[in-house]
Amino acid sequence: MPLDGKAEVSAGKGGGAPGGAASLAGPPQECAGCGKKITERFLLKALDVFWHEDCLKCGCCDCRLGEVGSTLYTKADLILCRRDYLRLFGNTGHCAACSKVIPAFEMVMRARSNVYHLECFACQQCNHR
Repeated sequence: MPLDGKAEVSAGKGGGAPGGAASLAGPPQECAGCGKKITERFLLKALDVFWHEDCLKCGCCDCRLGEVGSTLYTKADLILCRRDYLRLFGNTGHCAACSKVIPAFEMVMRARSNVYHLECFACQQCNHR
């Protein structure tokens, strides 16, 4: 597992069935999460190992990473969803309008070098968003 970074999750058919991005030929693979054989119809491949769909979860919020997209993040021996990775390790900034902190996972509006909360981004003359 890489120390820090972004990785892709690929889904496939397990249990020796042909086809799928992470399909297997031969005996069932061992799950990197629980250590048991993967005999279910589908499996996930991430960080160059195989996982049960229920075993590949975010280390913070426990969401199933195969359901929230095809990307996961790793840092400090944690496997994380995008939101938790940004919440824990992303850069925060300050809104150019209200000067309050903008968490790294929050959607923003940008104008040149300024960053704004969505609710703070408005015309300076008429205050229309």
